[in-house]
Amino acid sequence: MIMEILDKLKRLSINMPFEAAEDVRVSPIQVDCRDGIQRFKERFPVTHAQLPNGKTIPLLKTMQTSVCERDCNYCCFRAGRDTPRANLTPDELASVVVKLSRAGIAKGIFLSSGITGGGVRTQDRIIATAELLRKKYHYREYIHLKIMPGAEKDQILRAMQLADRVSINLEGPNETSLSKLAPHKIFFNELLKPLQMIEEIRKYYPPHLAWKNVWPSSCTQFVVGAVGETDLDLLQTTVKLRSNFNIAKAYYSSFSPIIDTPFENLPPVNAWRHHRLYQTFYLLRDYQFDLEDIQFNPSGNLNLEKDPKLAWAESHLLEDPVEINNADYAQLLKIPGIGPVTAKNILNILPYGKIRDINTLKQCGVPISRASRFILIDGHQPAYQPGLLEWKTRN
Repeated sequence: MIMEILDKLKRLSINMPFEAAEDVRVSPIQVDCRDGIQRFKERFPVTHAQLPNGKTIPLLKTMQTSVCERDCNYCCFRAGRDTPRANLTPDELASVVVKLSRAGIAKGIFLSSGITGGGVRTQDRIIATAELLRKKYHYREYIHLKIMPGAEKDQILRAMQLADRVSINLEGPNETSLSKLAPHKIFFNELLKPLQMIEEIRKYYPPHLAWKNVWPSSCTQFVVGAVGETDLDLLQTTVKLRSNFNIAKAYYSSFSPIIDTPFENLPPVNAWRHHRLYQTFYLLRDYQFDLEDIQFNPSGNLNLEKDPKLAWAESHLLEDPVEINNADYAQLLKIPGIGPVTAKNILNILPYGKIRDINTLKQCGVPISRASRFILIDGHQPAYQPGLLEWKTRN
């Protein structure tokens, strides 16, 4: 029986790398359940995931069912597509998650689902699995639950009482994009409204009702590059979601064509676009950049050839470098090579005296090769010669 359930789980998980969830990296999916549980343990595909607290765990990414009544144009599980399907009951899925946890294979779960019988009915099954894990098995590991399109507020509340993180995928940055990606999803009522409900629960419901007495964080995901949306479109929506609904993260999933879908002949997205979107997201979230600080080309997209922080610095700091000894936290964050940790390191030592040489900056964690063009150290700009390990200070 257990091997039958594990085989279903393999089929449910095989396309989950397309769904972003705290991923660090994903191992190849090559499982032969005939090899037995020990071989399965050695080769079971998990995502190495970094949690909001910085801890890294092996995270099982799976679905309640891969049967779906929706016909999203990019999706491997779209209705009518000839692909192996599987379904696990809440009891089956909860029991196998616990077995995998005890075996050390996965120390958390990201649970999504195809939609069968509508979003409300599907959400009930996801919640039932989470309830079994928390209540019957006393499962204390990380749980990330997907909120289904059209889920009701009581369901969202219950999911938030059980999960460490919840998410709902907007897919497109606006109604127009979504209608091309997923013709039968409704942008405002089915997707945006649940994100609003999540934030309302966090604001107005007492946290003692939640798992560990803390309401879960929330996030969303966009499909990038299939329907002509621009980077500006994606980032404008991201900024609004952070401002209005306090989402912790936006995931930008690079479109990759899947055979036997309406988008099978579209080209895959340049991997650098995905990378630049994430760089910009972190600038907006963690580095005190505003969207107006970000440089876009005339078509509304980021420069694939250049880090967006470097592009800003070259436009603003080459002629007016930052004096390290006089800079505040926000100014330090704008310097290439300096992040929140290194900025705090610099500010922590300044009360004890001026920084007068590059060695002190290096001890703070600053890569001088990246920062040198944009800073002054006690009135002087450090000079760097590429390929050399030695530095000097100009007079």
